[in-house]
Amino acid sequence: MYAQYITKANKSLTYMLPAPIKGLNKRDSIADMDIMCALTMDNYIPYEDKVVLRNGYVSYVNFPKKVGTLAVYGNGMQSELLAVSSHKVYNISSKRKIKNFADVFLSDDNCQTVQYKNYLYFMNGFDIPKVYYIDSQGKQHFENWGFSADNLNVSAIISGSVSKQRLWFIEKGTLRVWYAENAGNISGALKCFDLSQVSRFGGYLVAVANWTQDGGQGIDDLTVFVTSEGEVLVYTGSNVADADDWKLRGSYKIGRPIGYKCCLSYQGDVVIITQDGYIPLSSALAVDKVNSPQIAYSDIIRDLVCDRTKIYASRAGWQGIIYARGGYAIFNVPLYKGFEQHVINVNTGAWCRFTDINSHCWAEFNNRLYFGSDDGVYLFDEGHDDNGELIIGEVAQAYNNLGSGKLKKIQLINPRTKSLYNYTLIIYTNTDMQNSNNEYSEKIGHTGGIRWNSAKWAGDAKSGTVWQNSGRGELQSQWICNSATGYMISLVFKTSTVGNSIEWYDTGIRYEFGEGLL
Repeated sequence: MYAQYITKANKSLTYMLPAPIKGLNKRDSIADMDIMCALTMDNYIPYEDKVVLRNGYVSYVNFPKKVGTLAVYGNGMQSELLAVSSHKVYNISSKRKIKNFADVFLSDDNCQTVQYKNYLYFMNGFDIPKVYYIDSQGKQHFENWGFSADNLNVSAIISGSVSKQRLWFIEKGTLRVWYAENAGNISGALKCFDLSQVSRFGGYLVAVANWTQDGGQGIDDLTVFVTSEGEVLVYTGSNVADADDWKLRGSYKIGRPIGYKCCLSYQGDVVIITQDGYIPLSSALAVDKVNSPQIAYSDIIRDLVCDRTKIYASRAGWQGIIYARGGYAIFNVPLYKGFEQHVINVNTGAWCRFTDINSHCWAEFNNRLYFGSDDGVYLFDEGHDDNGELIIGEVAQAYNNLGSGKLKKIQLINPRTKSLYNYTLIIYTNTDMQNSNNEYSEKIGHTGGIRWNSAKWAGDAKSGTVWQNSGRGELQSQWICNSATGYMISLVFKTSTVGNSIEWYDTGIRYEFGEGLL
C-alpha cells in the first residue's frame, strides 16, 4: 500500500500516500486516526481505490417558492413524479407537460407519503389526507382519501406506512395509530390501536415501519412503532384484533428520532435518524443497548451528526434516501441557513459530506435523483457543475508521520489524478496538528515556477494551481514545490471547477530528515 525508498542523489525519501478512501472521520482523535481517513471531505466521494469529486445538478422545473415535498407514484405501467409547492400539487413527470391539480389545496407543503397497491397517500397533519392514483382509463385523480373512523379527526393524520399488507396512519401528537380494518383495503373503516397502554416513556408516535431480517416481506416480518422519546415497540403477528396472534415482542430505547421522515428502509433493515446518529434496527435491537455508538452506521462521523442534531433537530428537511445508481445513501441535514448532506458509500461504509446543495426534500424517479429547493426542482448527479456554478471540493487527510517519528522537511508533493480538463488546484501540507494554511500556487506545465506562499488562491488570476491534463482522462503526475517542517503532516487537497470530473488516487511526498534544520 505504501512505498518508501531512498533517492541517492539527494538522500531524500519518498512516501506514497493513498487518497483517503476510508472517508470522513469525526470520531477519533487526530493523533490516533487511521491515515486512510480524512479530517475534512467535502464534495469528494470515497471509493475502493480513489476519491471522486461529486457530480453536479441542473434545473429541472422552476417554481416561484420552495418545494416542500417530492413523491414518486408507480402502478406497474408507468411512474409519475409529483411536487408540492405554494400549497398546490403538480405532476412534473415531464418537464414539458406539467399538470397542476387546480382543485387541491394543501395547508402545509411538507407532506409525508406512502404508496400501497396503486394508491399514493399524502398526509401533513392539517388537511384531510389526499390520495393520488391513475384509473384503468389512464385518468389521473387527486382527491380526499376514502377512509373513515369514529372519534378520529382525519385532519390530524400526519404520516403513514405499510406493514403486514395493511395501511397504518399516525395521528399527530398522540400515541394512537389507525389501521385498515381489513388487510388489503385502500379505503373503508379504520380501527385504532392505542400504544399509550404499553408505552413506558410517553411522548407521541412518529413512525411505523415494516422490519424483516430475511430481506423480503413474509410471515417473519415485524411491525415497528417509534415514539418521539426514542421508544421502539416491536410487534409480531398480523391480526391486531387477535390477542393470540398480535403480540408485543419487546420495547427498546434508542436516541430520540428526528421528524416524521426518520425511517429509511434498506434491504429489509430500517435505519432511523436519531439524535445519536443514523441507527439500524438490526444492530440496535439485537443488543438492547442502542445508546452505544458502535451500532450506528454514522459512528465514525458521530461528532458531526450529534452537533447537527443538537442544534437543528427541530428544523424541517431531515430525510434519508438510497441512491442505487450512485452507490450511496444521502442523509439530508437542515442548517441555520441552507443544508448539507451526510453521504455514505453503501459498499464500503466510508462517509463524506456534500455542501452547496439547498435541498428541502429528495426523491428517486426512474433511477435518477431529484431534490426540491427554494425555487424549483433540480436533477442531481447530472453534469459537472452546480447549475452553472463552481463545485468546491476540499479534503484534508489524517495526520501521518510518513513512516518515521523523526522531524521532516517536506520538499515536493505529487498528486496523481485524472480529469477531463485542467482545473484549479490548491495543495499543501499542514504539520503537527497546526492549520497553517500554507497554500501553493504555480502554473503546472509552464516554465518558471512561483515560489511557495508567494501567491494565494486568488493571487494568480484567481486560479490557484492550474493542473494540466491531456484531455484523454489519463493519470496526471507531476512534482510540485512544497515547504513545511514537522513530525506529522496532513495533506490538504482543494479544487474549484466547472464542467470537470476529478479522480484522485494517491500522492507522492518527498522529504528529508530534519537534523540540523533547527
